Amino acid sequence: MQHLNKNLLLIFTRNPELGKVKSRLAADIGAQNALDIYIFLVNHTKKVTQNLTVDKQVWYSENIEENDIWETDFYSKKLQPNTADLGLRMQYAFNKGFEDKYEHIIIIGSDLYDISEKDIALAFDKLQRHDAVIGPATDGGFYLLGLSKPIPSLFKNKEWGTNTVLADTLNDLKSYSFEQLNPRNDVDYLSDIKDIAVFKPFIKYVTND
Repeated sequence: MQHLNKNLLLIFTRNPELGKVKSRLAADIGAQNALDIYIFLVNHTKKVTQNLTVDKQVWYSENIEENDIWETDFYSKKLQPNTADLGLRMQYAFNKGFEDKYEHIIIIGSDLYDISEKDIALAFDKLQRHDAVIGPATDGGFYLLGLSKPIPSLFKNKEWGTNTVLADTLNDLKSYSFEQLNPRNDVDYLSDIKDIAVFKPFIKYVTND
């Protein structure tokens, strides 16, 4: 694929396999319900990103899936490095993007219902004037990270998946120009979704709350 412009969106996704996605949510609602929700969220992520006029890459966790929802006319397909360290995997994807001469690179996951096309477009706009942009998650992590230059410290010395990630990342950004987006709710536990109408069909047999 030819570069459309200097903006690149990285979408990190897990291959949708039973028992291998949303493990914390699965502990609350069962592996099959968690997988169904994950697939729903992946489809939502596609809807949110498909009309953005940026180059887009989908980075798979296990293997590249040829005939899935991510059409190769619009999404390049990549494989995450074979390491358990999320920081190293993200850094690798960013480094590849900068090596390919992209000037503004944003990474998101594929399992956030709260994110919108406007959030991502706003983040790219902020990167025109700043070194970085971050979207804080309400659980103490982040749902979006964007860079206009490599900042290696962001990907090191983090307890990924814990509530210290956001604070540690903001600390690393102190000497850089950056902006924050509005906080968004991550989907990790039943309590994150039980009061949201769109998730009711997935959990109606799990809770009567």
